[in-house]
Amino acid sequence: MSFFKKIFSSEKKETLDKGLEKSKASFFSKLSKAVAGKSKVDDDVLDDLEEVLISSDVGVNTTLKIIDRIEARVEKDKYLGTEELNQILREEIANLLSETNEEDATDFVVPKNKKPYVLMVVGVNGVGKTTTIGKLSAQFKKKGLKVVLGAADTFRAAAIDQLQVWADRVGIPIVRQEMGSDPASVAFDTLNSAAAKDADVIIIDTAGRLHNKVNLMNELTKIKRVMQKVVPDAPHDVLLVLDGSTGQNAFEQAKQFTLATEVTSLAVTKLDGTAKGGVVIGISDQFQIPVKYIGVGEGIDDLQVFNKFEFVDSFFK
Repeated sequence: MSFFKKIFSSEKKETLDKGLEKSKASFFSKLSKAVAGKSKVDDDVLDDLEEVLISSDVGVNTTLKIIDRIEARVEKDKYLGTEELNQILREEIANLLSETNEEDATDFVVPKNKKPYVLMVVGVNGVGKTTTIGKLSAQFKKKGLKVVLGAADTFRAAAIDQLQVWADRVGIPIVRQEMGSDPASVAFDTLNSAAAKDADVIIIDTAGRLHNKVNLMNELTKIKRVMQKVVPDAPHDVLLVLDGSTGQNAFEQAKQFTLATEVTSLAVTKLDGTAKGGVVIGISDQFQIPVKYIGVGEGIDDLQVFNKFEFVDSFFK
């Protein structure tokens, strides 16, 4: 299909190719076994392909969608050779991702008509939430945007300190209070401070506790309500950060957070150290939430804006 003829930025694409190496190697190893000795895509091949996709952390429901689409093509074309399976998978997965990720951003940008642009970041502890915030801040600053951070994860001193380290490293202001302070109060102070500084982007870190959904929901709702006293339509984006290396556990985290608050975009981290890259496909499809960023390395520039065509091209290259 024509969309695979897009020209990708070579440096970014090389990083993405490298970051998805483990996922790609694992997937194609399983796929090769599934079609070994077969020349035609038949029921046996489709059964084996279903197993390959599920074991690659694409998820059961998304896998069944993909299999149904391939079955429809087999029915239409009557004969599909196994050598064509790779291309068909590329096309159907890209089509699936297109349903949720309608437009591909090419850079770290925020809407010009939203100033300040308020981004609230959620996710459990350990998924790379604070690191993602730090890398995002660096990318926004590189674009000439004024960024202010708010350390509203006040339940862990380590979370506040880690965000401070990133603020110092990137060279941007941070609003923080003592551990145990009211998170909504931190968010309120951050928005007021940012307004005084004529900031373009405000990023609010929040606590990553899932043991009690009711408390989490109440806390996030309160943070939103308090922020809207300063910026009436805040937050403009609620970004859920998920650790791609946890595979199916990332699905469960997404489920819990989408029940607790309205999540509008996803960041999937740590894809470079895992063979579970298929989780990006499944989570985006199952929750109908666009993937905005992916982490494919430890460097600041290894947080990338997600592009479905680049992703699929790297996964199946």
